[in-house]
Amino acid sequence: MSLSIPIAAKQHGFVVDGLGAHSSRTIMSHELRLLLAACPQSASVQEYQHAVVEENVLLKQTEATRRKSWRYLRELYSLDAHTPLFRLLRDLWYQETAAQPMLALLCAIARDPSLRATAGIILGADPGSEITSEILAEAASERLGRSLNLKTLGKIGRNTASSWTQSGHLQGRTNKVRVKAQSHPTFVAYALLLGYLCGSRGEALFNTAWAQLLDASPHTLHEQAFLASQRGWLEYRHAGTVTDIGFSYLLRKEAGQDE
Repeated sequence: MSLSIPIAAKQHGFVVDGLGAHSSRTIMSHELRLLLAACPQSASVQEYQHAVVEENVLLKQTEATRRKSWRYLRELYSLDAHTPLFRLLRDLWYQETAAQPMLALLCAIARDPSLRATAGIILGADPGSEITSEILAEAASERLGRSLNLKTLGKIGRNTASSWTQSGHLQGRTNKVRVKAQSHPTFVAYALLLGYLCGSRGEALFNTAWAQLLDASPHTLHEQAFLASQRGWLEYRHAGTVTDIGFSYLLRKEAGQDE
């Protein structure tokens, strides 16, 4: 299953076109953890930038590296509380520490066409199968539909391989193989929400590519959606073949937002 983004989802922070940060960086999950730990949830874009460039919370050696890191983190995650994808990630970020790399991956896929272009390879791979950077680079080349030089494709292949390793979908340092990622209620809630923002509803939310990336059976996804509802992250009602999912808390209006 490939992963495509409807144009209407752009209003929520999804990025449809372009190349994406993976031509130069991975999902930078370690840097994202450092940044979010250093800034309050109410931080503005300018405060995040100040933390990275001026306070050097990412512990980079040069100003040039700090500025590049800021650029790519901003591209991957928006870092703007007015962007729903980032605000929702921030809402869930500290609920389960073990879920943070997967949350980062899901948000990055929504915003990075290069990483998104490789999702079909991961979704279609059986556990134990080898996934090389060359395979990922070829998938990116085919899906992006643009002429990319070999150097850029090589970077995309290596960086996406690293990102899928950070999220738990791949394992291994040199020879990477597909493994099943561990599932948590936190990113089940986020994945269902991403599907919702892309137009899916009810039981269909459990069959989107977002849900499939969680490497869990439908039964497990329903169980964890129920747990997420108990924690107040979503509303879950399931009877027979009918499923109703709502997101009144995560999609709440914040002070200052337009009605």
